[in-house]
Amino acid sequence: MSFPKKGKFFPRENGYNQKTEQLTNGGFVEEIAAALKRSLGDSRAGVKTVAAWTGANEKTVKNWFSGTYGPSGAHLTALARHSDEVLATFLAMAGREDLMVAIKLAAAEQAAEELLEAVRHLNR
Repeated sequence: MSFPKKGKFFPRENGYNQKTEQLTNGGFVEEIAAALKRSLGDSRAGVKTVAAWTGANEKTVKNWFSGTYGPSGAHLTALARHSDEVLATFLAMAGREDLMVAIKLAAAEQAAEELLEAVRHLNR
């Protein structure tokens, strides 16, 4: 890929802004953008947080939030590590909602154990 001689934008003929069937099948870019907005809101602080999580440039992250582009595999992994919304969206797109149910069940069990421990501590 080569950068244009003038301007700040990628040329239209490159593969970066062409939405291939694979990326738009199921609305990958749009779904990840919506998950990011649900998780962090549509603010500068959210962009900075995601940039810190992924190591991506803030302009790149803004493009993810706007639904212009989607994250790469490595960035998607980092997003899923930090955001339950992105993880749930990814699992839903993969047809693996059952895994998200298992994750939520494990979190609920952990919360119940912590609550019981706190109650036991109060009774001492």
